[in-house]
Amino acid sequence: MKIDSGTTAWMLTATALVLLMTPGLALFYGGMTRAKSVLNMMLMSFASIITVTVAWVLYGHSLTFTDNGNGIVNAFVGGFDALGLQSLVDTATKADGTGMPSLVYSAFQLTFAVITVALISGAVADRVKFGAWVLFTVVWATVVYFPVAHWVWGSGWLFDLGIEDFAGGTVVHINAGAAALALALVLGRRVGWRKEPMRPHNLPLVLLGAGLLWFGWFGFNAGSELAVDGTAGLAFMNTQIAAAVAAGAWLVVEKIRDGHATSLGVASGAVAGLVAITPACGFVDPWAAIVIGALAGAACAFAVGLKYRLGFDDSLDVVGVHMVGGVLGAVSLGFLAAYPFLDQQGKGLLYGGGLRQLGLQLLGPVAVAAYSFALTWVIAKVIDRVMGFRIGADDEVTGIDITSHAETGYDLGTVHASGVTVRTPVVAAKTAPSTAKKVDA
Repeated sequence: MKIDSGTTAWMLTATALVLLMTPGLALFYGGMTRAKSVLNMMLMSFASIITVTVAWVLYGHSLTFTDNGNGIVNAFVGGFDALGLQSLVDTATKADGTGMPSLVYSAFQLTFAVITVALISGAVADRVKFGAWVLFTVVWATVVYFPVAHWVWGSGWLFDLGIEDFAGGTVVHINAGAAALALALVLGRRVGWRKEPMRPHNLPLVLLGAGLLWFGWFGFNAGSELAVDGTAGLAFMNTQIAAAVAAGAWLVVEKIRDGHATSLGVASGAVAGLVAITPACGFVDPWAAIVIGALAGAACAFAVGLKYRLGFDDSLDVVGVHMVGGVLGAVSLGFLAAYPFLDQQGKGLLYGGGLRQLGLQLLGPVAVAAYSFALTWVIAKVIDRVMGFRIGADDEVTGIDITSHAETGYDLGTVHASGVTVRTPVVAAKTAPSTAKKVDA
């Protein structure tokens, strides 16, 4: 089939937008950490770009989108027909009639894999060995992300059952959120958690990161239509609506509960709305996007506080925003899915659909969350046993940036009365023994 230049141009743009989301996430997460951990936090996102890109090219696309020829096995994982992407180079366009080069589609899907892995890092800020994180990104993408993406978007068992996930509520957000919970539990709480203030050190950085995520999310959602048409426009509009409404809903909750609205709240609320609308953006009416956004903003604002009641240290609220928001968005389709390419059975209850679709929208999140949590727990335990997953308590107290990377995010120097700034070079010297208590497992 001849290449469709309009579709291809849009998909190249959408791919670049989604890739931009990972540096945006690095800024968002980096601003939310303490100053002594900002570089490490950002490096974890950039490391995900490096490792997942290589894994995707070598075998990730193949395990996700090819058929291995065995019905039972193929329900859970793809085959090896596209190793190294060579077969995609030889295929001018996708067989689905979109007129898009196969490599462009692969590049688009690669960016989803990258940010899914990077999302997990927010749950374990301040305390992860960088080398262990690098290893984790490769193993987790291989045994968790690629199979789950195959289940839903390849030719796996959830795809065959008919689950709806327009742009990744289940594959990306529930998957990453469940993994984040498992990893936080395995690594344990930060030194001083709940006893010391661990506030975001740079809220302008958080807002900048949230803005880049919001911007890139239009490629994430509208690009998932894989065409330039009305459904892409619907997904685009619904993305904007849900993000804006959720940001406002979060602020309302803060004002009523705490007496003041915050910049962190508006950023977190926008992300919560973006997460929740992701699985639904191409399937629901704009009025439904308002409902989803309002529910997501309010529900996630309350959910982020559960970690204190339940006693797990999800540093940057990955579970409360991504897993809760993803579940809300996925389940909402069982009630609100409307759109014309869906058969009657696939529509939501409010549009005359049956209970079967609602059941699928419940089954998908439960299955993916259980699989991701269990496998992540095992992966983390093995890495911890083999090489240690967590830095020492002294290094954590001193700051992971200086102890692990020999640099700091803010080298402000010393200004003397003469106006001359004298800078002291940053050296990874041995630090004095810390009086910190033993790490709380």
